[in-house]
Amino acid sequence: MTKASHVLSSICLLVLSLMLYSPVTVQGQSQAQQVVNDAADALGGRDRVLAVKTLLVEGEGKEFSFGQGSSWTEMGQEASVWKVMGYRRAYDLTASRARFEQSRTALYAFFAGHIPGKSVQAIDGDVAFNIGGNGAATRVWNERAVADQRVDYHRHPLTLVRAALDPAAALSNGRVQGAERLVDVRLPRSAITVTLAIDSSTKFPSRVVWMSDIAFMGDIAIETRFGDYVTVDGMRLPTRLTTRNEKYLAADTRIVRQSLDADVGSLAAPAAVLSATRPAPPRPIQITANETSKGIWHILNGTTHNGVAIEFADHMAIVDAPDEERTLAMMAKAKELRPNKPVTTLILTHHHSDHTSGVRAAVSEGVTTLVAHRSIHAFLQEILRRPHTIVPDALAKKPQAKPVNIVDVDDQLVLKDSAMTVNLYYVLDLPHASTMLMVYFPTGRILTDADLYFPDDRRTLTADEPGGHAAFTQNLLSNITYRRLQVDAMMPIHGRFVPYTEFVEAAIRMRSMTSMTPTTN
Repeated sequence: MTKASHVLSSICLLVLSLMLYSPVTVQGQSQAQQVVNDAADALGGRDRVLAVKTLLVEGEGKEFSFGQGSSWTEMGQEASVWKVMGYRRAYDLTASRARFEQSRTALYAFFAGHIPGKSVQAIDGDVAFNIGGNGAATRVWNERAVADQRVDYHRHPLTLVRAALDPAAALSNGRVQGAERLVDVRLPRSAITVTLAIDSSTKFPSRVVWMSDIAFMGDIAIETRFGDYVTVDGMRLPTRLTTRNEKYLAADTRIVRQSLDADVGSLAAPAAVLSATRPAPPRPIQITANETSKGIWHILNGTTHNGVAIEFADHMAIVDAPDEERTLAMMAKAKELRPNKPVTTLILTHHHSDHTSGVRAAVSEGVTTLVAHRSIHAFLQEILRRPHTIVPDALAKKPQAKPVNIVDVDDQLVLKDSAMTVNLYYVLDLPHASTMLMVYFPTGRILTDADLYFPDDRRTLTADEPGGHAAFTQNLLSNITYRRLQVDAMMPIHGRFVPYTEFVEAAIRMRSMTSMTPTTN
């Protein structure tokens, strides 16, 4: 090859290299990193972000019980709000440790009189643990819960951007979405991926999004939005954190104090936590069935949520589906009671998640008819269609081949055949849930309710806690009277089977205590 040819060949190789690594290509490769760099600059600069050793955040706010609103379209709203006090989050950024503390008290009638309780959660690297009121620490073993705790550690711009700057983090999918720029961040030394979004104008981190699992909703996008930035020790940090489960409001926190490099004490996991061994799996739920009238059983499982099994001429029905484990156990007990009659019908008292999280489990075992108030028809359809890939549930593992029919109840509905009659009535004027049904059995003159009367439950009417869950006992009595029902016994979802006279006495005491309660202006 001549010298001229060699020079020409070198030029061609250079041109080819420039074509392969053009500004457009480089820009595409660096777009994800640029989002992180811009976020770091907005907070105070890369060096300052990486130099911070501790972060202390204190505030107050509100939390909303997801799945507990008065209607299914308002799962995060004032009907289920808790006041959050003593919100304190301490971070040791150099060791990836944190401790999250808060107390909360209910601001709605269902938990009126609830004594504020303090919760303390902590994480040390990949070890998550909880600290009880007596100071004892208990390790968290559930892998999903540990992963959520790791994400919670990064639910602040400073901790999130620090993680994204770590060489061990993997950045990908830099993109523009509306007025934001986004990047996916696989957290260092982890399989967890979150999405960081920054404001295209200010470059401030605007939110973090991650995928999690909530039993009755399955795969769900959880978002914490950052707002109202202020200057703290030369850095810009947010003073408002708002979290949503998809479109539903979950928490709204106002930060009143925060400091950098303050003394946060030791956040290391105690030796007993680090040396703890994984406990044995819990024992299967033990189910008992008490026949309260011919073809009607009160299903007791030793926990807070009972059920009911009902025998029709050619099939069985159950009432409520609290969660997968208890629903499957209740289905099995109903099949055991009458092996020749399939369990095909599920009656739902209302939409709250602790009464519907087992709907999919029931369908996986052969339920083809759901009976509920008409206002949750679309909600039940959504439950059945939502993906459960993060934590595959019973229906994801065992899809139901038969279509599911949803029977709507308006004001009342009668389910009847030659063997059984069940009357369903809409509960009027109930702020707790605008979707509530009560279930009446003319045979035996028995009434089943959920969340309105709690005989022998710790949350029911007591001298020390005259409100409690019994706040709606009076409402239930009014609805029974309005419907002119002849009731001899109460068979509640929460609590024991009791004579109707005992319920009436509780309602009368409640009325008396309410009338004696002084009002304040």
